[in-house]
Amino acid sequence: MNTELKMALDILEKEKDISKDVMLDAIENSLITACKGHFGRDTDNFRVIIDKETFDFRVFVEKTVVEEPENDVTEISLAAAKLIDSKYELGDIVQEEVKSKEFGRITTQNARNVILQKIREEERKVLFNQYYGKEKDVVTGVVQRYIGRNVSVNLGKVDAILNENEMVKGEVFTPTERIKVYILEVKDTTKGPRILVSRTHPELVKRLFESEVTEVRDGTVEIKSIAREAGSRTKIAVWSNDPDVDPVGACVGLNGARVNAIVSELKGEKIDIINWNENPALLIENALSPAKVVVVLADPEDKTAKVVVPDYQLSLAIGKEGQNARLAARLTGFKIDIKSESQANAIEDFYEGFYDDEDEEEAYDSEYEGGEAYEDPKEYEDEESYEELEACDSDADEEDLDAEVYEEDGVMAPEGDGSVAEQEVTEWEQ
Repeated sequence: MNTELKMALDILEKEKDISKDVMLDAIENSLITACKGHFGRDTDNFRVIIDKETFDFRVFVEKTVVEEPENDVTEISLAAAKLIDSKYELGDIVQEEVKSKEFGRITTQNARNVILQKIREEERKVLFNQYYGKEKDVVTGVVQRYIGRNVSVNLGKVDAILNENEMVKGEVFTPTERIKVYILEVKDTTKGPRILVSRTHPELVKRLFESEVTEVRDGTVEIKSIAREAGSRTKIAVWSNDPDVDPVGACVGLNGARVNAIVSELKGEKIDIINWNENPALLIENALSPAKVVVVLADPEDKTAKVVVPDYQLSLAIGKEGQNARLAARLTGFKIDIKSESQANAIEDFYEGFYDDEDEEEAYDSEYEGGEAYEDPKEYEDEESYEELEACDSDADEEDLDAEVYEEDGVMAPEGDGSVAEQEVTEWEQ
């Protein structure tokens, strides 16, 4: 048994993840290359036999039996063939063993280079496959050094490049600092895999939630949409596939432990977690959190929405430099027009196009105290329901009746405190 060769192949397989079969093929090719260099002939009559159990190998040159050979590498005389085996006749193929120890220094060096080149190729291939499988995922890296304005990050067996435009503005790293990065792209090059990573990609936040929140990882809670301005604020919309699981609570964690771990990793970036809703109006209302919304008029076809907020909430709804409204628009996919109550009331046709002709003819006059809006009681087909409202309005001692939420064709008015006593039903009747 060739013990030395076996040990060398075992080490390569363990440390560089290069299989023995690949290396045995490389050895075979190197021996054939050495034979061609030794005999000075570019022929294909060399054969290498390697025992995969004992790792012993033998090299043969195949020669054709002729009367008078003209090429000593490819032909052998009948007399010489008879000395090897008396059964050989003209035209037979004789396998003559070649002693690899007889090869010269240059030939041996060429064979060695063939093996080393194959090792490098396989190493690059293994690294590429390993990190290509991690593309679009989050990994932990160690900051190596600054290369100009870019940062070199070691991911274990290979270095990645964090470009300046993929770094959070104002974020500074120190050597040996451990950071989490999102793998954008893995390219295969002659010098090994070239990996580009990011700290600003919205998917980074999603992957961090998957690693921190069990419910997100197992699919109980889904992250439906993400809008991010790296280094400042992120909004995510979550949905639960289990009615017994609160998606927002699951992402926040006990005393905010889960979300705080992610905020810490993102160097203090604020994260707003809202409930996803199939109704675009409700989704827009949630997306504008923490601002309170009076009414949302959404057009799903044109992907536009008009939002009315209390006068004192207008600046909060828009946010600093328009950030809150901008993130809400990205999160929902709607173009959002935000007005205060006084602004909306001053625009005559503000609600035009969001109701059909019947709705526009209705006497719809409601007060938005507490963020509530009601349908005209006269439109109730159920007379008993209308009588209940009248009785409630006339009797101040009656218990409050739950307010209704107006949801129809993407038009919504958010719920308030449910107090009918606060609403002036007499105004509706007028």
